[in-house]
Amino acid sequence: MIDQQLINVALEVRDFLKERQLRLVLAESCTSGLGAVALSQIAGISQFFCGSAVTYRNATKSSWLEVSAADLASSEIGPVSETVARQMVSGVLHATPEADIAAAITGHLGPNAPVELDGLAYIGVGNRERIEVQAIRLMSGDDSVDLRRRRQVEAAQRLLQSVIKWAN
Repeated sequence: MIDQQLINVALEVRDFLKERQLRLVLAESCTSGLGAVALSQIAGISQFFCGSAVTYRNATKSSWLEVSAADLASSEIGPVSETVARQMVSGVLHATPEADIAAAITGHLGPNAPVELDGLAYIGVGNRERIEVQAIRLMSGDDSVDLRRRRQVEAAQRLLQSVIKWAN
């Protein structure tokens, strides 16, 4: 069952997209497609939502979204980074010509996350001219399945809310 609060955020995103006549595409990693699931609960969303690329693994990010394999493998950049979030936005827009805007999220929500990455995510939102990325820190310190699910829901909510904040 999808979280009602997440569906409420998705409804706000739908209203935002409808008001501006925009089409959205997502690229999701640590949220495992929850943003897309929330949006897909809304009747008629296909007018404004193109889909979501769930690129959980680095090789998938690279092959589907043209994210640099070197950046993904780099100890200075890595998959949980502003650089990769930016490339995910650009890549999913390139793969989806009908989309006007894109949002992407990459992060490490456990289990077994390195301390410095535990609960860290990067959200990118943009169009073909401009991309902005923000880092978010979600709760950390516990690798229980329930906590990881709550982190994913919170990350998906923030991903969708970022779409609205980006254009305002």
